[in-house]
Amino acid sequence: MRIAYLTGEYPRATDTFIQREVLILRQRGVDVHTFSVRRTGIEHIIGEEQKQERDRTFYLLPPHPGKLLRSHLILLLASPRKYRQSIKLAWSTSQPGLRGALYQFFYFLEAGILAQQIKIRQIQHLHNHIAEASGTVAMLAAEMGGFTYSFTLHGPYIFLRGYQWRLDEKIRRSLFVACISHYARSQGMIFAPMDKWQKMHIIHCGVDPSLFPVVTHKGIGKHLLFIGRLAAAKGLPILLESLVIIKQTHPDVVLTVVGDGSDRQQLQEITAANGLTENVKYVGYKSQTEVREYLQSADVFVMSSFAEGIPVVLMEAMAAGVPVVATQIAGISELVEDGKNGYLVPAGDALSLANRIQTLISAPEIRNKLAIAARSKVEQEFHIHQEVARLHNLFSSALSGKVEAIRPQYFEQPIIDVVSI
Repeated sequence: MRIAYLTGEYPRATDTFIQREVLILRQRGVDVHTFSVRRTGIEHIIGEEQKQERDRTFYLLPPHPGKLLRSHLILLLASPRKYRQSIKLAWSTSQPGLRGALYQFFYFLEAGILAQQIKIRQIQHLHNHIAEASGTVAMLAAEMGGFTYSFTLHGPYIFLRGYQWRLDEKIRRSLFVACISHYARSQGMIFAPMDKWQKMHIIHCGVDPSLFPVVTHKGIGKHLLFIGRLAAAKGLPILLESLVIIKQTHPDVVLTVVGDGSDRQQLQEITAANGLTENVKYVGYKSQTEVREYLQSADVFVMSSFAEGIPVVLMEAMAAGVPVVATQIAGISELVEDGKNGYLVPAGDALSLANRIQTLISAPEIRNKLAIAARSKVEQEFHIHQEVARLHNLFSSALSGKVEAIRPQYFEQPIIDVVSI
């Protein structure tokens, strides 16, 4: 089986789950060719895994004018009908206004480069991660090149503009849709025609628990850990506000912030303004190996975000036995069960966040209890080998023409023995 994977930027430090998915598919014998619309910034190339994927990925931008023209000319001459249909599709799915039309024109040009590369490499199928702009490129390329495509539906941002991004048409035309959660599937169903719901399957993002030794908790646990993009939507200002409250009882509490982003300087200014400079450490992006090392030294993992799918970093923390406090949004409650394997708090509520963190700081027995249950949850429902096996099965069934006969996979039992891997 030879398939293409497309994302807007690949590889990225924030999307390591896609890299792991590609790796395991290759281990299972799938010939995966990776494509990316844009090159990622050097700040994302933080480990050997990213370097290897960068070197084997084909980038659509910036295009060589001659190759761009040649790709479209070959596609036009090979099948004028398909080319005309792709123009019609691009026009009918364009976002409103002159700006929307201009962007759609760029997506159409990119789609031609992608379609021609897929035909040259004799690739059977195209799969897209992140359904916004790169999802549009994938849909147009499939129409232009006459091959099938599918995509993984993450959210949450596309659900705010589902009609503008023509999620309905993307689902309708796809061979299947892999939804990362029940929440994502339900939101996709809002836009999809009812007779297409059966092609939407639950395929979780996942982690390999064997890579994460389980932390044993003792005494007061004052080392907090946050991992994520430094943007306002991740709720870090609320976490800093809660830290001011926690510091009144635990003046030596320490929060390590792993990640980077557009709001880093502003967040550091807020940190200083609240007298937290000695309590908060900003350490930037880290490799996957380094992230695992940070988890091993953490007492509590905090995710204060306002917008997520099901964060893989939460799975990693839970696999490592680090108790988590997360916001009750989107599909997170499908992973974190409040009071059983972690704590959930209302998004934007600094006091609730502080109270839950303080409970865990002071109670190692609760930290250990939640940690055991959290590890079990990840092993049973978010094991990456199990989830990629389901995805592999879905690819195989879809490409053999049997996808319509597959039941949505959220009812299925694991199809592999993960212990034997």
